[in-house]
Amino acid sequence: MSIFRTVFVIAAILCAFAGSALAQDTPALFYQPQETDRQITPAQWKDIWQQSRANGYGTLIVQWTSYGEIDFGGKQGWLAKSLQIAQDNHLSLIVGLHMDPAYYNRLSEIDTAGTGAYLENQLGLSLKQADRVRQGWGLDISGWYVPLELDDWNFVQQARRDIVNERLRGLAARLNHPLHISSFSGGKLTPDAYGHWLDSLNAAGIHVWAQDGAGTGTLPPFAQKTYLKALPCTIGIVLEAFRQTSTGNEPFRAEPAPVKTEDAQCHPIAVFGLRYMPWARPFFPSQNR
Repeated sequence: MSIFRTVFVIAAILCAFAGSALAQDTPALFYQPQETDRQITPAQWKDIWQQSRANGYGTLIVQWTSYGEIDFGGKQGWLAKSLQIAQDNHLSLIVGLHMDPAYYNRLSEIDTAGTGAYLENQLGLSLKQADRVRQGWGLDISGWYVPLELDDWNFVQQARRDIVNERLRGLAARLNHPLHISSFSGGKLTPDAYGHWLDSLNAAGIHVWAQDGAGTGTLPPFAQKTYLKALPCTIGIVLEAFRQTSTGNEPFRAEPAPVKTEDAQCHPIAVFGLRYMPWARPFFPSQNR
C-alpha cells in the first residue's frame, strides 16, 4: 500500500468521522510490540511517530506492555522510551497491560467454573502492570487496554460472558483511566446476540473495539458485514490493514492490504496495525503479527 493510498484511506476515515458525534476526532492506530523491535533507534521511532501523526492518526493503542515474562525493559526500557517519543509527537496513548501467551489455550482447557478464577488472576496481573506503568514509565495516559481479546467461540456460553463482564467491570472500577478491550466474531453467536454482548460492556463504561475480520478472513465477507451492521455506533471498529497468508498451524504471516471503511461510517475507528503502514514497514524485522 503506497503512502498516497494510505493518505487517501485516512482521508476517507476522517470524512466518515465527520458525520458522527460519537467518534473520536482522528482514527487510532494499533501497535503490537515485539521484542525484536528493540533494534529500532530513538531517531527512527521519532520518524515513525511523526509520520503516523502526519497520516492522520491521533491515538496510539499499544496492545501490551507485558507479554508473559517479557516486560520490554520495564520503566527504563526501549518500549517505554519509544512511547515517550510518541507522546512528545502528539499521539494520545491507550496503553496495553498484561498478556498471557497461553490465553486461548487456557480458555479451551478450563470449564465455565474455572473461567472466573483464571480471569481474576490475569486481570489482577494487568492491574499490577497498570501500577508499574503509571508510576515509572513517564507517560500521560488517556486509557488502558486489556489484550485478552473476547470472541464468541470461547464465550459462546452466556455464563462465561457474564463472568468476563463482571471481571472486566471490576478491573475498570480500579483503574484511573477508561478501560478498552477488543473482540472478534467467529459466527457462533447471532449478529444480534454478539452486538448485545458488546453493547452491555459499553454500557458499563468499557470501550469495546470490534475487529472487522477483513484480514484474517474468519468469516465470509457477507457475514462480516452482517455482524458489523448489528453493532451500535458506540462500538469501535478495528479495520485490519493486512491479509493473512499463513494457514493451519503455521506461524502467523500477513501482507499489507487496504482497509475497508464502508462498514464503519458511524463508529470510532482504529486500524491494525503499525507494522503494516508504509512509513513503518522498513523499520520492522518481520510482518508476523
